[in-house]
Amino acid sequence: MPFPRWTARRAGSLAAGLATVTAVVAASTLAAPTDGTASAPERPRGADCYAEGAALTVEEQRLGLPLPGADAEPASRRFVEAAGFDRLVDRFQRRLCLTGRLDIADQLVQQYGADLWRAAVDRAQGRADLGTIDRYDDRPLYWARTTMARALREWQPRFAMTSLQRQALVRQLSYASRGIDSVAYPAGEDVTRVLVSGFDTYSLDSSLRNSNPSGASALQLDGRTVETDAGTVVVQAVMLPVNWSDFDQGIVEDAFGPWLVGGTPDGGPGDPAGPAADERADLIMTISQTGRGRMDVEQWAGGFRGGFPDNNRAIQYGPVSAAALWPQPQPSPQWIETTLPYQAMIDAGTGPWPVVLHDGITEWPAGTFPDPGSLRSAADPSPGSRAASAPGGNYLSNESMYRTNRLRLGAGLEDLPGGHLHISSLVYPEDGNVLTSPAFEADRKAVVDQTVALVEAAGRAVQP
Repeated sequence: MPFPRWTARRAGSLAAGLATVTAVVAASTLAAPTDGTASAPERPRGADCYAEGAALTVEEQRLGLPLPGADAEPASRRFVEAAGFDRLVDRFQRRLCLTGRLDIADQLVQQYGADLWRAAVDRAQGRADLGTIDRYDDRPLYWARTTMARALREWQPRFAMTSLQRQALVRQLSYASRGIDSVAYPAGEDVTRVLVSGFDTYSLDSSLRNSNPSGASALQLDGRTVETDAGTVVVQAVMLPVNWSDFDQGIVEDAFGPWLVGGTPDGGPGDPAGPAADERADLIMTISQTGRGRMDVEQWAGGFRGGFPDNNRAIQYGPVSAAALWPQPQPSPQWIETTLPYQAMIDAGTGPWPVVLHDGITEWPAGTFPDPGSLRSAADPSPGSRAASAPGGNYLSNESMYRTNRLRLGAGLEDLPGGHLHISSLVYPEDGNVLTSPAFEADRKAVVDQTVALVEAAGRAVQP
């Protein structure tokens, strides 16, 4: 399928990265390795242009860590090899060493990032026979991307490169390997366009084995089509990071904005009329993991961050930041209510877990912010209140719903279906050294398959 005009402008554009990447990175996110930090994973043969001592993110510093009780082999490498991604990752590191110009490096990063995303989707959906691990496993994509990002930080090129240019390459890799640069829909009036997002794995300080069923669902959903009497439902998916700084830099708006507003971050707000009718999304849905045995359509999103650490151990507390370079209501709303067809999702009869419209918020009543003694819980927000926590909490899952739907409102699409689906968490093997087990795989498959069915039900419900 041909890419819409905005994708063609973005692909391979280092200028776009330089225009949106901030030059200042929080000290809690980037830090030089210290004593006790895991050593760098072994480089593939021929990759000799890397220097230790670079400022790495906390996520990248975990690459050398083994599972508890395991031998010295890093857990990250075990996942990458189990999925058959090691050849792609190693080839990227070798080719980076041979690159002698910044523009070629930009093209290389874009190509290999897109190749990694496509390999992960094709493997997940059974089109590529890669590796030995279950095809529903989302973890190899995360660890492969993180390995490639670390290579970019430690790379010593044969030409002069500024820190901002290096950071732009890291951003380019992230967007390409998350599917953000490859969203595309076929033209046609009988096409219903659905755009969803999942999340990376997280809480890795608790366990390097953590999987995220929302990310596994995104890999199953990307490119999925559903034929009905009313036409075709086409689903595209992207993967979001579990990092406050990426959200502050606009990754959520960059992923969803072109399909609600039009244009690209590097080209300004785009056509004031928005994307063409055959390009605009008809439904947007963010997806993340919640507690065990729950499938919750969140009724509200709140504009507040609750202070929980992200994958880089960074903490944010306070209002959700503004949507830089993208339209949003003024002032930014405290609460945004879902417009998803939740009753159709509930009535679809999916299983094994019950599906409910999830309400219940925590607020500062009008005029009481920030008094901690005034915080109160209620089913729905009261007039003029300040958000503290939505039904889905005040972490990045809530914020993904808030940002996408704030953007929807900023584009004047008040009635366009949008919201968030929280899906069941997983039960892991008792042996902490094993990557997977038949019971774990069956459990994840059940959660993911129900998620896919719920997205399909939502898509059918909004068909004209």
